[in-house]
Amino acid sequence: MGVITEVFGFLFGGGRNVLRETAEVFVENTEAGAQRSADLRGDAMQQFGQEFVTERKGGFDRFMDGLNRVPRPALALGTLLLFAVAMVDPLWFAARMQGIALVPEPLWWLLGVIVSFYFGGRHQLKTQDFQRDIAASMARAPQAMVNIATLAQLRSDTPGAADPGTNARASVAAVYPEQNRALEDWQASERPATK
Repeated sequence: MGVITEVFGFLFGGGRNVLRETAEVFVENTEAGAQRSADLRGDAMQQFGQEFVTERKGGFDRFMDGLNRVPRPALALGTLLLFAVAMVDPLWFAARMQGIALVPEPLWWLLGVIVSFYFGGRHQLKTQDFQRDIAASMARAPQAMVNIATLAQLRSDTPGAADPGTNARASVAAVYPEQNRALEDWQASERPATK
């Protein structure tokens, strides 16, 4: 009996549990894990609560807080507004899109980098031939100016915008209608036969 008592005393005595301590090397103690998780959530909630404590902020801090909340809603609402404007005034929208067509590609890359870094995304930069893109944009400028002038002439408030002009073929077709074999056969069949 003394040996068994000594073995149990060694394994479970002195406020220690050798079996439990050995098992915790391989498997997490569920109760201790739950306590650590609860402590972590409590600390996180306390930290979040500290952010919303009403302390007196200066004007610059309030301005910067407001400014940080602007870009995402502005991009989303601006995009929806572009769709609405394209439906309401397509000529105005097309003229503005001609202006966007003149933006050189490296500037689009720069805008993409700024937006992607702002939203925390990664953006892989490619090497671009800057002079080639500038030259290509400048080559498109005269055509864009012609397109803008053409769009300006199509506005409803431009005098003569709805004038179709003269069309000689339409006038001749109205005076001398083309032959219609089916109509002529039908008219011939409707005439009384003469003997």
